[in-house]
Amino acid sequence: MCGIFGITVSPSSGFSVEAVRQTVDALFRLSESRGKEAAGIAIHTPSAIKVYKEPVAATTMIRRAEYDRLFKSALENGTNGAGNGPAGGHALSEPVAIIGHSRLVTNGSQETLDNNQPVIAGGMVGIHNGIVCNDRELWLHNPTLRQRTQVDTEALLAMIRHHVAAGLDLVRATQMVFGMIEGSASIAVFFEDFNYLLLATNNGSLYLVENDRHDAYVFASEQYILRRLLGRSDFGRRLGNPHITRVEAGRGLLIHTGDLSRTDFAVPLSSTLAGHAEHAENAKDRKSGDLSLHPLREPTRHIEGVAAPHDARVTPALAPAAGPPIVPKAFEQAFERFQAQVRKLNRCSKCVLPETMPFIEFDAGGVCNYCRNYRPMETRGTAALDAALAPYRRSDGKPDCIVTFSGGRDSSYGVHYVKEVLKMNPITYTYDWGMVTDLARRNQARICGKLGIEHILVSADIAYKRGNIRRNVNAWLKRPDLGTIPLFMAGDKQYFWYANELRKQTGIDLVVLCENRLETTGFKTGYCGIRPKKGGKHIYSLSLAGKVGLAAYYAKQYLMNPAYLNRSILDTLSAYACYYIIPHNYLNLFDYIRWEEPVVNETLIGKYNWETATDTKSTWRIGDGTAAFYNYIYYVVAGFSENETFRSNQIREGMLTREAAMTLIVEENRPRWESIKWYCDTIGIEWENAIRRINDVRKRYMNEA
Repeated sequence: MCGIFGITVSPSSGFSVEAVRQTVDALFRLSESRGKEAAGIAIHTPSAIKVYKEPVAATTMIRRAEYDRLFKSALENGTNGAGNGPAGGHALSEPVAIIGHSRLVTNGSQETLDNNQPVIAGGMVGIHNGIVCNDRELWLHNPTLRQRTQVDTEALLAMIRHHVAAGLDLVRATQMVFGMIEGSASIAVFFEDFNYLLLATNNGSLYLVENDRHDAYVFASEQYILRRLLGRSDFGRRLGNPHITRVEAGRGLLIHTGDLSRTDFAVPLSSTLAGHAEHAENAKDRKSGDLSLHPLREPTRHIEGVAAPHDARVTPALAPAAGPPIVPKAFEQAFERFQAQVRKLNRCSKCVLPETMPFIEFDAGGVCNYCRNYRPMETRGTAALDAALAPYRRSDGKPDCIVTFSGGRDSSYGVHYVKEVLKMNPITYTYDWGMVTDLARRNQARICGKLGIEHILVSADIAYKRGNIRRNVNAWLKRPDLGTIPLFMAGDKQYFWYANELRKQTGIDLVVLCENRLETTGFKTGYCGIRPKKGGKHIYSLSLAGKVGLAAYYAKQYLMNPAYLNRSILDTLSAYACYYIIPHNYLNLFDYIRWEEPVVNETLIGKYNWETATDTKSTWRIGDGTAAFYNYIYYVVAGFSENETFRSNQIREGMLTREAAMTLIVEENRPRWESIKWYCDTIGIEWENAIRRINDVRKRYMNEA
C-alpha cells in the first residue's frame, strides 16, 4: 500500500555522501505516488540508527532543514573528508544503509508521529508496505508484549523480537512471523544488535538493484521506480553493471551491513493464526548454529529519533474511526415515513423498478420498457477467454497482466480467478482517491498476501481529493439536484488514466477489468435528461449525443449553482475526459464468464476470509466509501437506489425471483448510518446537518414534501 525503498553501499562502491543523498531524494520523489500522507527515513551506520519522520508528503520532508542536518550528522562524520570522494564529494569511510517510507495511511492516524514509519520497536527500526489484517489477534495471543502504537507494523517487529528472544535465529524468527500473519507484508528492518538489513515479502512487491561487484544494493516497491532511477546516467555509472531482480513472493534476504554479503531464504505466504501451533511445535527445528544470525551480546549501535519541526501541520488523511453512531430518533422516524411512501409506488410487474425511474414506461401488463427492451447478457465462454489470453501468457513466471483491483467483491473475485483458475501471473492495481475504505484495503491485503501477488497502488493527494468532495457535496446541499450527484465521485475516474500509464510503465499490455455489467446505473445520467443507451456494453458507454447532452446539463447546473465553481472543477473536467474520452482498451473478465453472486461470495469468504461490513448484510459496494451516502440520497429523494437497478437486472437474467428481490431491496436500502457518518467525517462535513438537508429535499413520490 505504501512505498518502501532503501540503499546499502560500501566505501568501495563509488558513492559519495552527496551521491547517496541524491539517490535517496530521488527514491522519495519516485515513491510518493504510493502514499503522500507521511514520510520517514532511517540511516544506519556502525554506531547508530537515526530516524526522522514527519506527517507530510515526502517531497515536503526532503526540503526540511532537519532532513538536511540528519544526513550531515549521520554520514559526514564518517567520511574521509570533503573533496576525497567521487566528483569531489565526501568519500564514505564506512558502509551505510538507509531505508525510507512514503505512507498511505491505513492503521493509525499520521497525526500521531509514532504511527508513522519507520517504526521503532524492540531495538528494531522497520518499514512495511501492506496490511497485517490480524494484528489484533497477534497481540492477544502474546499478552506479555506491550503495544505502543496503532500501526500494524509494530506487531511485525514485536513478534520477530519475541521469537528471537525465545531462541530462534533471525531467519527462523522471520519465517515464524510470516507464517502467522494474515494479509500482505513487504518489510525492511534494521537492528541495534544484528549487523543486517532484513528484507522480506509475501506478495512480491519488492525489487532490488544490485551490481556485479556486490558493493551496492538499492530496493523499492516497484520495478518502474528502479528503472527510472537507473535512467539517471550518474547512478548507473556508479553501479557499473546494474541489474534489477524481483524479490519473489515468499522470499526474504539478509544483507550484512558490514561486508554487504547476502543470505537468501524462504518465508510463508499469508496465513492465519491457525498455523501458529505448527510453527511453534517445529520451533526446535528452526534454530541455527550460525552465530551471526543470533543477537550480539551487547547492542553495537543506539537508535536515535530526530525531532520533527514544530511547524509541521497535517490535514488528517485518516478520519477517526466512526464506530456505530448515535442516530437521532428523528432520523429513524423520518426514514420510516419515507419507506412507507416508497412502498406505495407503482413498480414493474416483472422487475422491481418503481415509477420514479427516469424514462420508465409501463405497458398494459405493468411490465416496464427496461424489461421489454432488455437483451440477455451473453458470455463469450472460457474457450474464447483462453484464446484472448494466449498472446499475453508468459512461461517464465513474470507478470503477464494487470488486474484493476478496487478491493470490492467483483475485483477481488477477478483477481482470484485470473490467478487460480486461469493460471496467469497478474499484478494488481488500485487508484486510491481517498474513498477506498479500510475494509477494502484489508481485503486487498488478504488476497494479495494469500496468492503472492504484487499490488501497485497509485495514491492521489488524498487530503486534496477529499477537500474537492467536500466542496461538491456542500454545493449540492445548497441546491440539491439528482443529476449532479455523480460529481461526488468525479475524483475516482483518473483510475482509467493511471491504468493506461501503468501499462506503459510495466510493459504489460493486457489490462483486465472485473466490471459486472449487472451494475449498470443509467438512471444517474437519466436524471440529466439522457436516455439510456440500449445494450450499452460498458458502464462508461455513452453515445456522442449523450456526452454532449451531459456536458450541457452540467454547464447549466454550474451556472445555476455557482458553489460548484470551486477548485474541484479541473478535477471534474479531468474525470469527464478519463471516463468518456481516453481509450479504454481492456479485457473485461465478465464478458467471458458468467457472474454468479453465490459463487463470488462463497469463494471470497470461504477461501480468503474476506471481510464484510458491519452495517449491511450485502457484500456489494462495501469497499466504496461514497456509496452509502449517495444511495441514501437516491432512495430518500427518488424512492429507489442502485439496489433496485442491480436486483432488476438479476431478475431479467434469471438469477433471482422478483419476490426475493423485493425482500432484498427492503433490507439493502436501510440507511448505513455508520458508513454515512464515516463518509461525512472523512470529507469534513457535519453528518447530522447533511442528513437533515437531504430529508428536507422535495421527494419525487410525496406531494407534501
